[in-house]
Amino acid sequence: MSENGFFAFIHRMKYITRWGLMRNTRYENLKEHSFDVAVVAHGLATIGNCYYGKNYNADRIAMSAMFHDANEAITGDMPTPVKYGNAAIMKAYKELEAQAVQRILCMLPEELEKEYVHYFYIADDEEKQLVKAADKISAYIKCLEEERAGNDDFSTAKRTLKKTIDGYELKEVKYFMKKFLPVYGMNIDDV
Repeated sequence: MSENGFFAFIHRMKYITRWGLMRNTRYENLKEHSFDVAVVAHGLATIGNCYYGKNYNADRIAMSAMFHDANEAITGDMPTPVKYGNAAIMKAYKELEAQAVQRILCMLPEELEKEYVHYFYIADDEEKQLVKAADKISAYIKCLEEERAGNDDFSTAKRTLKKTIDGYELKEVKYFMKKFLPVYGMNIDDV
């Protein structure tokens, strides 16, 4: 891999299709999912800062969210039932993900790699949880969209994701779900 290939490689995230085992009314690619997660993560961080006295770096969180699944440009989007099917597969996949991240970071000149590495490895546990929550919220929104289009193939995923999201103890997540999520079911003229 070229040490100048990072941006071109990231650009190719649009070719990775998500939800591979599901019938989709509209396919979602990794690039658009990453953008959606970044928007939600930034929103969660800003909500935390404005309403709950947090001191999140919302911009860094948004960038971390944007790159949270970049490794899948190498590994592909492994379906959840496979990825978490058993401990051995999960461990092997985690190792593969780590190798993929290193390979991607090596596509940058050393000086730039030092600037980007902290987007791929979030040190703060609460910020990491915020990005994970944003990822789950984004997936939940996809389930809502599919359901609204008459596709019930996402109903189990929707229930599982909702349970996971409800389990987050972050007030900013609960605020987002209460205040902003209901609008996703509305027609654009009603927003």
